Amino acid sequence: MGHVTRLSYHAHSTDSDRSNSEGSLFDRVAHLLDRADYRRAESSAEREAIFRLRYQAYVRDGGILANASHTFSDAYDEIGNVFLFGVYIDGELASSIRIHVASSKHPEFPTLDVFPDILQPEVDAGKVIVDSTRFVADERLSRIHRALPYVTLRLGGMAAHHFHTDHLLAAVRPEHQAFYRRIFHHRLVGQPRPYPGLAKPISLMTADYQRYVEQVHRRYPFFRSSLFERRMLFERHAPVGHDAALQVREKSDPFVECEAPRLACG
Repeated sequence: MGHVTRLSYHAHSTDSDRSNSEGSLFDRVAHLLDRADYRRAESSAEREAIFRLRYQAYVRDGGILANASHTFSDAYDEIGNVFLFGVYIDGELASSIRIHVASSKHPEFPTLDVFPDILQPEVDAGKVIVDSTRFVADERLSRIHRALPYVTLRLGGMAAHHFHTDHLLAAVRPEHQAFYRRIFHHRLVGQPRPYPGLAKPISLMTADYQRYVEQVHRRYPFFRSSLFERRMLFERHAPVGHDAALQVREKSDPFVECEAPRLACG
């Protein structure tokens, strides 16, 4: 079994922190976090379970065609800077997300293949990038647990926090852009393009998580995490290393917000 982090969540909030609707969301996520385990998939059995869940989700959504193996994986599941997580609710695999932590020393990550003109200059400039992909959920459990997307995507924010990233990427379909813009302050920097292995085009969004982390945590306190929790999840397999991640880097942002229908990215 891969490394397991049992979550113990007891954050508090006030009426001034959130509206009634946000309070309801806060309560749902906090309750679900108390029942959730984050497991970094290391065994063959854990990885296969995630690949089957991924296959079911993508076939159901029309993202891929059916295949004989009933699994969905690629070469990026095997490289050294990947973290493959399963989220378990009461011991049952409920969702999964794949996170690559990229830098000039570890430049391989899937979204770079699709948007090299936008992302390669950032890698060359020494920026640290968190690329979260393959976010999937069990159909039945996602209906039962409406807060599951927040519990799962919390891992990307934790990685961005832990590695002091410059860019937290979201390679998403156009209809999902509003969600990422609202939650993490993502902005569109690449219009939809074909994504290898998928039937639907993917757009590129990025967030300067260090700039907005306090705002995100104030509005959504369940995204907060302890140093201990982040170390348990990331340090045993940290591809960037703290020396690189903690370097003081000059902040510059050549990404320009895309304005439909005119693409103004570069």
